[in-house]
Amino acid sequence: MWPRNRSKFIVFRPTRDFLAMAAVVGIVWIHGIALSAQSGNGGLKLDTGQEIYMAGCVSCHGPDGKGQPQTLAGFERPSTFPDFTDCPGATPEPDVQWRAVITEGGPGRGFSQIMPSFKDMLTQEQIGKVIEYLRSLCPVKAWPRGNLNLPLAMITEKAYPENEVVITGSYNAHGAPGGTTSVIYEKRIGVSSMIGAIVPYSFKQDSNGNHAAFGDIALEFKRKMFASLKTGSIFSLGGDISIPTGNSTIGTGGLSTLFETFAAYGQLLPRDSFLQLQTGVELPVHPDKVPRAYFMRTAIGKTFSTEGGLGRRWSPMLEIIADRDLVTGAKTNVDLAPELQIPLSRRMHILGAIGYRIPVNNTGARPRQLMFYLLWDFPDGGLTQGWR
Repeated sequence: MWPRNRSKFIVFRPTRDFLAMAAVVGIVWIHGIALSAQSGNGGLKLDTGQEIYMAGCVSCHGPDGKGQPQTLAGFERPSTFPDFTDCPGATPEPDVQWRAVITEGGPGRGFSQIMPSFKDMLTQEQIGKVIEYLRSLCPVKAWPRGNLNLPLAMITEKAYPENEVVITGSYNAHGAPGGTTSVIYEKRIGVSSMIGAIVPYSFKQDSNGNHAAFGDIALEFKRKMFASLKTGSIFSLGGDISIPTGNSTIGTGGLSTLFETFAAYGQLLPRDSFLQLQTGVELPVHPDKVPRAYFMRTAIGKTFSTEGGLGRRWSPMLEIIADRDLVTGAKTNVDLAPELQIPLSRRMHILGAIGYRIPVNNTGARPRQLMFYLLWDFPDGGLTQGWR
């Protein structure tokens, strides 16, 4: 059972004899207790998550969830041994990730085979109770739960503060060739906040030839204001500053420093569906060069899972993007962007997405664009880990 932080993944170094012994003892113990409960002979019943944990998990993970003491573990405890009381590691993953590891064992999510499968010993209801007990070991309840960490849309900012690296790209699908590739780094800060940096690189082709240069670098801050697993909702406020580091002469940069403030909202819907909203304003330092603007972005989608809900997760979405310059006579631009998030690694920490942005109106100077991103949720493992 692993939460999500670097300290969450169990990297064991036991001997094979100990591995076999620990797995057999744990499985036989739980199986025997379960049979005793089923037989009605007055044996200990596994009615609560704590009872199940104490019966089958405590020998490695310890009675307090911090890991069994070295003197009792019987193997050399690695520095990355999980601590379920560590809120940064115990909160960001959705329950389905933990359920997959408990049900299928470590290989269920590309982890070590040392973590055994409990699908033949525990019901899904019992596994759910274990997960809730493990979640309760985080003493600070203000940390938002990973169930509210919705799939990343191409354009709409998610409300959940995240640790990830994303490479995005958008390229004109018709008209003059051109496009932008950006590297985005986002880092969680404490319980509710996140900082980020965006470095774009743009290219275009016009009558004067081909041009390529770095675009306007942006810095971002986002803070979770409200999150409720009961209502399935999360709300954040944030902003960013874009500095005109690009080349405005060839069109790869802007003419003014730009401040953007926004609100982001995420909502879980029935049957693994979800809704995300983002709205805000763009406030240039020199409005005489760059107009102030308002934007509204919406993403609605649904997640489909393989292997009875415990395998890879695919998330098709549709984004509706609207923006309007706050000047007299300006028209609202509306775009549609169908897209699909694709799982690449079995651990689900490396994801890809592809989409297509289609202008609905004012199409004269607004080309259709092919979009993609590659996402690395780096606390979950390295780029080469968790693929099988």
